[in-house]
Amino acid sequence: MPGPNVPRLPTGYRSAPVRPADLPEIEALLADCERELTGRPEAGAGRVAADLARPGLVPELDTVVVRDPAGVVAGWAWVDRRSVVRVRPGHRGRGLGAALLDWAETRARQVGAEQITQVVPDADAAAGVLLRSRGYRPRVTEWLLEYRTADGPPTDEPPTDGPPADGAPTDGPSGAPAGLPGVTVRPYREGDGPALHALVQDAFDEWQQRRHAYPEWAAHTVGHPGFAPAATLLALTGGRLLGATVSLHSQSPDEGWIEQLAVHPAHRRRGLARHLLHRTFRAFHALGRPVTTLGTHSATGALDLYLHVGMHVRRSSTVHRKELAHSREPR
Repeated sequence: MPGPNVPRLPTGYRSAPVRPADLPEIEALLADCERELTGRPEAGAGRVAADLARPGLVPELDTVVVRDPAGVVAGWAWVDRRSVVRVRPGHRGRGLGAALLDWAETRARQVGAEQITQVVPDADAAAGVLLRSRGYRPRVTEWLLEYRTADGPPTDEPPTDGPPADGAPTDGPSGAPAGLPGVTVRPYREGDGPALHALVQDAFDEWQQRRHAYPEWAAHTVGHPGFAPAATLLALTGGRLLGATVSLHSQSPDEGWIEQLAVHPAHRRRGLARHLLHRTFRAFHALGRPVTTLGTHSATGALDLYLHVGMHVRRSSTVHRKELAHSREPR
């Protein structure tokens, strides 16, 4: 068995595996990191708990929280097929980021991982430089997009400067996409979770590395403490689920977050994705959240859809990957 994997920290800092009592403080650290980059916290409460619910992740071995001499959380990290490392503003430039990267890479090698990834906001130039100096290479671009209903919620009309984003005809007077007669759209109801999970897994099969079991998926969606059922919209025909948005309340009180947009492959390019986005923008507007945000990345090919429905890029990030020497050891 490998010995304990403890990061080598600057003098005065101490580390320990993440415990449930640490979660609120880690959430606050993440919010501070987001405020520094964008001026506001972006994700809602519960994201740390959802990350720790990943199947196969062992908190005692795969997570670490770092505290300063006063006991304040200064950084945290986890690793499980990918890794997240975050250092609180005010504690950077002291070697904490490098120490946590060393810890993550050591743990990844212990379990035989052949590569490790880190996602870094492009505005955090210092973090990008650090990763590249350690052999990480950019692989995929991620974007955070937003839609603002400052002038009222959107209509279902296509953009005036071109055709609908996904090649669809204009929506009909019934409010359903004209290319899909008989489709109805309604908010999430208790019991919809399994069908919604199956739709998302089928829709994401072409680009995600693995299918996610229901408990893991639910921790980030319908079981998340910020789940927004009124803004989670399902498109159905004859009781069959064709597409959906899965939404959360953001930590910013004026924002909603679309965690997932999924349309079954057999029902794409008929205007359904555009229609669901517009309906979700309106749902969040009615909830007093005039800004709707979502994330996407270059592997999905969905950026043009979001730009054509009126969304704008708020910030971008880069997924960096490093190849590791294979050295499998038991957990």
